[in-house]
Amino acid sequence: MSLISVIVPVFNGEKTIKTTIASVLNQTFTDLELIVIDDGSQDSSLNIVSGIKDPRLKIFSYENAGVANSRNRGFSHASGEYIAFLDHDDLWTPEKLEAQLRALQANPLAAVAYSWFNYIDPTGQFLRAGNHVVANGDIHKTMLVNNPLETCSNPLIRRQAFAETGGFNESLAGADDWDMWLRLAARYHFVCIPLPHILYRISGTSLSCNVVKMEAAALQVIEDAFNQAPQAMQYLKKHSLATLYHYLTFKAVESPTARRDGLIAARFFLQALRNDLSALWQWKTISKASFKIAAVILLTPKQSQALLNVIRQILRKQAQPPIVETKHHV
Repeated sequence: MSLISVIVPVFNGEKTIKTTIASVLNQTFTDLELIVIDDGSQDSSLNIVSGIKDPRLKIFSYENAGVANSRNRGFSHASGEYIAFLDHDDLWTPEKLEAQLRALQANPLAAVAYSWFNYIDPTGQFLRAGNHVVANGDIHKTMLVNNPLETCSNPLIRRQAFAETGGFNESLAGADDWDMWLRLAARYHFVCIPLPHILYRISGTSLSCNVVKMEAAALQVIEDAFNQAPQAMQYLKKHSLATLYHYLTFKAVESPTARRDGLIAARFFLQALRNDLSALWQWKTISKASFKIAAVILLTPKQSQALLNVIRQILRKQAQPPIVETKHHV
């Protein structure tokens, strides 16, 4: 029996699944099992995974049922005392599991350890730093307003805590990871490792349709979370909505393919202002959002994408993190 079970759902992930799996098998912590759930892939994902020879790798194939269902299916096969999930296009740095396990072992009251994350582009190159938020202990208030973990590829979770929380909500068409972290945060402590151990890949495909689905799912998560939250936390609901719409504004214009992406972003931005007028005084945010929205609406998709790519190149050079040396003790 392995100490850590890593669960990787894959659906049509032939372009990235090999490097994703390699980032697990190359961890400095080796007492793990890697459970890959093929969610009815129609490409060569299953063949690629089947060609990887490692005794720690276990593969299970099912008809397509969605990522939340696949994560729960993976857990049903897991034997580890600790559980981690990794999306088929994200990556881990080699010391991710070792650092998070050490943090949980040093903090017996914590059930979840998470790290910082950085964004990478479709080719795996550094794009920008993520939201490097440190939140320890009882982080329920923080989680109601923002999701410092960002991606399901982030945390290491004690098996018992995950089981008692009831698994991922398969009825949600998105935001099921935030829903899970909220339910865990309502019952257990978290511990943060302030190093970027997760590389969160930004796809180059259009997200305009997905962000509308994401909006609906996140609104359901917010409503459910505040229905369960104590009265003393209800004042945070507007802040939660404002944070959501701020995030969706920039997500909608991340990889635009039509002017409607800009219109969707404009609607999101107005909703953010409606819930938190203080954004009007945040010049950097409002100017950046307005510029991106205008570029997508006024220019052709090719022109706006080219302009945004130039801006990303400039910001990438400015935001390139310093190289941090890490030492491993045997």
